Amino acid sequence: MTTFGKQGRPALSRLLLLGAAVLAAGWVPPSEAAPKKNTETKTVNRLAQSKSSYLRSAAGQPVAWYEWGDEAFRAAKQQDKPVLLDIGAVWCHWCHVIDRESYENPEIAKMINELFIPVKVDVDARPDIDRRYQEVVQALTGQGGWPLTAFLTPEGEVIYGGTYFPPEDRQGMPGMKTILARVSQVYKEKKEDVTAQAKQLHRDIAQVSSESIKPGELSPGILDQIVANIMERRDEEHGGFGEAPKFPAPTAVELLMRRHLATGDKSYLDTAAKALDAMALGGIRDHLGGAMHRYSTDSSWRVPHFEVMLYLEGEILKIYAQAYQLTGNQRYADVGREITAYLSSTLSDQAKGGFYGSQDADFSPEDDGDYWTWTLDEAQQVLSEEEFEAVRLYFGIEERGEMRENPAKNVLYEAMPAAEVAKKLNKTPEEINRRIAGGKRKLLAARSRRETPFVDKTVYVNWNGLMVSGYLAASSAFNDQEARVFALKTLDRIWKEGIDPKKGLCHILEEGGARTVGFLEDYAYLSNAFLDAYEVTQQDIYLERAGVLADQMVKRFGDNEAGGFFDAEIDPNAIAVLRTRRKPVQDSPTPGANSAAALVMARLFHYTGQELYKQTAEETLASFAGTAREHGFFAASFGIALESYLEEPLHIVVVGKPDDQRTGLLLKAVEGVYRPNRVVQAADAARGGQGLPPALAELLRNVGALNAPTAFVCAGASCAAPTGDPEQLKKLVQTFGLTQSGAIHGG
Repeated sequence: MTTFGKQGRPALSRLLLLGAAVLAAGWVPPSEAAPKKNTETKTVNRLAQSKSSYLRSAAGQPVAWYEWGDEAFRAAKQQDKPVLLDIGAVWCHWCHVIDRESYENPEIAKMINELFIPVKVDVDARPDIDRRYQEVVQALTGQGGWPLTAFLTPEGEVIYGGTYFPPEDRQGMPGMKTILARVSQVYKEKKEDVTAQAKQLHRDIAQVSSESIKPGELSPGILDQIVANIMERRDEEHGGFGEAPKFPAPTAVELLMRRHLATGDKSYLDTAAKALDAMALGGIRDHLGGAMHRYSTDSSWRVPHFEVMLYLEGEILKIYAQAYQLTGNQRYADVGREITAYLSSTLSDQAKGGFYGSQDADFSPEDDGDYWTWTLDEAQQVLSEEEFEAVRLYFGIEERGEMRENPAKNVLYEAMPAAEVAKKLNKTPEEINRRIAGGKRKLLAARSRRETPFVDKTVYVNWNGLMVSGYLAASSAFNDQEARVFALKTLDRIWKEGIDPKKGLCHILEEGGARTVGFLEDYAYLSNAFLDAYEVTQQDIYLERAGVLADQMVKRFGDNEAGGFFDAEIDPNAIAVLRTRRKPVQDSPTPGANSAAALVMARLFHYTGQELYKQTAEETLASFAGTAREHGFFAASFGIALESYLEEPLHIVVVGKPDDQRTGLLLKAVEGVYRPNRVVQAADAARGGQGLPPALAELLRNVGALNAPTAFVCAGASCAAPTGDPEQLKKLVQTFGLTQSGAIHGG
């Protein structure tokens, strides 16, 4: 939700008055008759050739949709019509509902085609468009989301907007037919006033957005304030943060784990673990296929929105891998391994490399999670009597389940621990675990024969960056070499296919045709992924590529005057709305793009020693320091970047010949340990201290010839005794540089 300060109130007042004028105009009582069924033969509109799965799904609708672009707004000006803007996604349930109820309705489609220029936008393909219009609609309604429905002037400014509208007036809510008629009437009768107010509104909101970015001095106090706000939001009963609907918030969990290590405060780890446990046991986790659904509709993690999003899988996989390293809890390893199995089977291009964008919640507009849920009879038909007896108790499968549309349907969650099931049935735990495992395999096999929700095979560069980082974390935590190989294969593919010498990094990997120019988050997430790849492979090419992307990020998006980064390059020929500058820092729900960019710069400084990276990290963080204090929970990724900048990293250098097995064992020992704020480098003794921090360089110059591969561990100006023992190295990575309370020296 957008928050408006004192300066924003005039803009909000104008918008509310504008909306009121639309709603007050030309009231026409809606028809009580049932909407007519569409018996016409479907025609194909302009979206049939779109590269977007979401837009192609609307190709058969009777609405004469345009894709976003000059053609649509030129038509609006020539025909003097307002624009109907629909922003949605292929995975979005309510987008499917509004499509079915309104945009596939011939009567409504006729009104749209006669009175408006309709434009459909895929939020995943054009987050820059969505970000700007969400801001305005949130100011109008106090909420945002998808589908986003906005009515624009031919210049692109908002006249009126909202999210989902029913086709007819319903429970005091104006329906699509009513709104179409009113907006059209207001535009025709009060065009000059409406246009002037809409234009001023956008100027006011741009000003408010700019003024909401507050700089400040960098200090550990900001980090403490963010963490305190996260802890204030924790749900001590059910785990996680806030109330329903409840989102996983992986960056908040990650920051708590990092601060536990840095401060020794066990409450941070307890809060993180409670969230991880609740998701692992709850219905938000697909206990058969392994995925984590987008969010829970209730506070107890029981009933999810079933869509599966790549960006979330990447962030979730990373925190479960890290939590396993930190705690040794086998449940976290199980969750992580199941996520990678799901991604390998469903959301990835195993032949070429790359991860797909999402899997839908539903297989049809009439479906309400039917693919993912089970009736008592359905489970009984699939399982043996012994398996059914155990699985029913374990997953809490009853005659009445949790789904509102079909109460017989059960969401699978751990209702009773396997040990308790064993006691209840008077069986050994081993026997019950065997029955549950066998039952899950049979349920999954039976589910695979159902009609399957759509998989969007678009390869988004930003989300692939997050997923590669998750895969590399899993490869280190679980010793999963297949995950590592595929992560590196994905990076190599993106580097080969996704970078244009003139246009830079793209947002979507596309075969031929126009390319969507990359956004800040594409560069930031991917650069971080290349740094992760360098850390686990020690191949210089990945560090070089991270640096190339970071340098391009500064050149294309950097604000040389106020610091920080803009979200997109500005096209001087674009409509005014897209020429407004935005600097995203808030986690919503992916990591804030400026926070991710600052983390890249801090990490690159630690690896290369180049002061320019340190300066850019500092300027970026300082430009949002005041804002981050206010965002609190929603600035968790800012906290991670700030920690990386403020606190001296643990520096680990393994000196030895690359082909010596003992060198590999030392590097492997480092990988398996949770110590997030660290720098890992391999060096050949023949190079001496070249390219290393001063303390290590001096140390290496004085150690003389090494008889065997040796690891050097330093925190700030302090270094531990060198070691060639992998187990001793593990202990050093776990503890060196931490005070008795856990605080890092130099923090």
